[in-house]
Order: sequence, then C-alpha cells, then structure tokens
Amino acid sequence: MMDVGVRELRDALSKHLAVVREGRTITVTDHGRPVARIVPVGTPTKLEQLIADGLVTPARRTPQALPPSVEASGTVSDLVAEQRR
Repeated sequence: MMDVGVRELRDALSKHLAVVREGRTITVTDHGRPVARIVPVGTPTKLEQLIADGLVTPARRTPQALPPSVEASGTVSDLVAEQRR
C-alpha cells in the first residue's frame, strides 16, 4: 500500500494510476489524514471477500420504508411530559 497526498496525486495522476493497474492500492491523504483509497477494479471489497468466505451473510430483504411522520405541536420534551401524565 502506498500513501499519496492530494496535490501529488493530482500532479502525477497517470503515474499513480499505473501503480494501481499493477495491482497495488493507493491511500489518498489530505494534510496527512487518509481520505480515500484507489484500488484495482478486480479487487473485492472487504465485505465482498467476507461474503465469499462465508463469514458474513448479506441481508435477505431490503429495508422497509419509514412510517409517515406524526404531526404534532410543541417540543419533543413537551410531548414526552404530556405522555407521562
């Protein structure tokens, strides 16, 4: 793995993409803090690898829509206090 600053990446993008084509991963940093990774296209994500290894099971159903909002007046604290009476 290789760390590259944003400016360096921008100035030598072709060179860094050649490194990725060779199969290596580049971590992009901004002021020394990691902000992104550039990985080869054929490389599975950690989640994909865990699923392939049988260590993780993907969700069987899609998340349900949230119920409709409740119309109310006043603050949440007022509503809770009213319910406790």
